[in-house]
This record gives sequence, C-alpha cells and structure tokens, in this order.
Amino acid sequence: MFARRHGGTFILRIEDTDEERNREEWVAGICEAMAWLGLDPDEGPYFQSERSDRHREAARLLFEAGYLYACECTRDVIEERTRSNATPGYDGFCRERALSPGPGRALRFKVPKDGETVVEDLIRGEVSFPHRAIEDFVVVKSSGTPLFVLANVVDDLDMGITHVIRGEDLLPSTPKAILIWQALGGGGLPAFAHLPMLVNEKGKKLSKRRDPVAVESYRDQGYLPDAMRNYLALLGWSPPGGTEIMPVEEMVESFDLGAVNHSPAFFDVVKLTHVNGEYIRAMELDSFVEACRPWLDQGPWQPECFDELVFRRLAPLAQERMSVLADVVALVDFAFMDEPCWDPASWAKAIGRDGQARSILCAAAKAYESCRWLAADIKEATLAVAEEAGRKLAKAQAPIRVALTGRTVGLPLFESLEVLGRQRALLRLNRAIERIDSGWAPGD
Repeated sequence: MFARRHGGTFILRIEDTDEERNREEWVAGICEAMAWLGLDPDEGPYFQSERSDRHREAARLLFEAGYLYACECTRDVIEERTRSNATPGYDGFCRERALSPGPGRALRFKVPKDGETVVEDLIRGEVSFPHRAIEDFVVVKSSGTPLFVLANVVDDLDMGITHVIRGEDLLPSTPKAILIWQALGGGGLPAFAHLPMLVNEKGKKLSKRRDPVAVESYRDQGYLPDAMRNYLALLGWSPPGGTEIMPVEEMVESFDLGAVNHSPAFFDVVKLTHVNGEYIRAMELDSFVEACRPWLDQGPWQPECFDELVFRRLAPLAQERMSVLADVVALVDFAFMDEPCWDPASWAKAIGRDGQARSILCAAAKAYESCRWLAADIKEATLAVAEEAGRKLAKAQAPIRVALTGRTVGLPLFESLEVLGRQRALLRLNRAIERIDSGWAPGD
C-alpha cells in the first residue's frame, strides 16, 4: 500500500541465506499466497542466495578496512567463558588477536565501544541503541556463509531501497544494519518503519507452530482474497473516518505509515470472518455462484444430481447466511441428495425428544398435499399446523426442517420447500414418520 500510495516500486526479495530455514515449497507458498491476495510485486522475486558472491565481496572489503575481524570461538566456548559475566553475549575475545579469515572462523563486526546508533523510525520515532549494549555480531558464519544482516544491507544498497518496512521483531537488528551501511559508505540511510507484531487472543506473538497463520489455509476455507487483504490492512492501522470495509484502491489513497499503531495487533479470526461475510454478501450473483463452484464440485452428492438452476434459486438465500464459501455445501446439500445429511444432534433434539414431532409431521404432510406450492402459501399452511398443535411457528418448524434437511439450522424453510418440490418434500416427511415409528436414529 505504501509503494502504491507514493508511486514506488514494490520489490519481492526472498531472504534465503539460512539454508536450514529455507525450502523450495515454502518459497512457492509465499509466492502463491501473495498472488492470491493480489499483492503483485513490480520486481522479483529475487533470491538472496543467488547473490552470495556479492555479499562475500562486501565482507572482504569490510575486513580489509578494519571493520571486521576473524573469530575462532565456538558457541560452547563462548558460553563456558562468559558464564559468570553479568552481561551475557560475546565478550570480544578475538577482537585484538588479528586472526586471518579462514575455515572455522567467523567474521564479526567491530562495534564502536562508545556512543549510540539512533534508528529514525517512521512509526516509533527515534529509538536509541547504546553501542555498549551491542555485542560484536557475526556477519559471516564460520562456514563462510554471509548472514542476513550483511546480505540485507548489500542488497538494499544495490537495489536502491528507500524504505525498509518490516516487523517489530527485526528492530534490534536495525542498528547493526546501520553500522554496516555506514561502514560500506552507503550514504543516506533508507527510511525504516517497524510494524506492530501480530498476536493471538492470548496476546502472544503468532506462531506457525501454535496458530493458524498460513494464508493458504484461509483460502481453502473459502475466505475471499479481497476480504483477507482488507482485513490484513487493518492490523495496526485504521482508515480515516472509521470505515473499515473498503476496496484496496481507497485504502491506498489514505494510507499513512505515520498513522500505524505501534502496539501489538490482535489477529482476530472472528472479525476476519465477519469481514469476509460482508464481502460475500456484496458479490454479484454470477460471481458468487462461480466462487462457490470449487466447493460444489466436491459436494457429498452424486455429480449428476447437482442442478445448476436449482442452486441459482437457492444461491441468494445462501449468500445472505454464509461467512466463508465452504459454508455453501451444508446449506444446499438437501436439494441434491436422495436422503438428507442427517445430524444426529438435530434429530435427537427436534424429533427424538419431541413427543409432538410425529403428529406435526403428519399434519404438515397432509397440509402440503393441497396447498399452493409457493413459499408464502407453504408458510400459511405450516402456521395452521402450528396453531393446531398449540405451538408458535418457529417451534413447529423444527421437526419439519430436520425431516427435510437433516439439520435444525439452514436456509429459510418455506423457500427451501418451494425449491425442493412438493413430491420430494412429502416423500421426506413420510420417511421421517416411518423412522419415528421404527425407533430409528441417525447412525443406526
């Protein structure tokens, strides 16, 4: 949004210098998720690992200029040597040993002992980092692999990056990047903006091991890309005027990094689902039908039993009641199957434990034989059944709905009956009566 707002270039760079945390399928997942969201980069993807020679050359220049030194200390040796230190971390043991680079030796940046590095953050303001609190950090591992803090700076310089916008968790590495940038003679620094961390309902940072964070999983549940993109934009930022549901083009026009909140942002799946439902209800009917097709193609009915015209009659009713596209199957399956998809709990509640259920079903079957087969007339006939049973209409509908659809919750009953047809409706009511008489229950 920032790049689009200011006519910039949005670059996708895959920072894959850490071989242990890099897999081809993960990279594919990043690219597929961004494409689904409509976040199309102007350049890239660039792969940082393909520029390792350039990173090593920068390390060589820094070493020759005295900004780096070789260190042969292993992690275990450092921990053993500094165990009693009041301040944990590397103690500068090899700083003045003048070791030559070589196998088994890392290259560390020689952090100035005095002063501080100030990060001018567009979201957080000035953030100061005293040099005494920054250890001499590794920029090239003992294996010879440049680390991301060096690779990022070199790539930012070479690619002419003007704005680095990233998560708050990377803020502690920013003074290190600035020190490297200045050592390389990079000139004016890019602008930095560190976005709020995303947290779950317990206030803990989102974790892919603990929380549902994969964009693809939301896509597969039937969240719309426009809705997902809209909601993601609201994490830590609110459009002026308080309107939250709007096209991305409108959000771009009003987006301001300075208005981003630096407090953690709660990734609220309930709110995301609400936003998604709003987008579903705003769809044109043809677009809605097309969007539902992947789920309809996998429905529990036989393919030849699905009727496109029947679904289009039910679609407006379903559209008003759906939060995600995957909901569509359970709402319309009754229309395409010989038998409803029985929900045992619904049967037990509305029929098994209702002493009047059989008489209501019998009365409904009789009334439905002769009434006009239109939703309004079916409703009137059902109202008469309810009055005869001494019940309110909603209470009388429950056993009828379960007998016809298998569930206590679904589309409006009378419109569903009209679409289902008189003969199929009567057949299901009579079968339900027979099942009551036989003591049947779902699962038997």
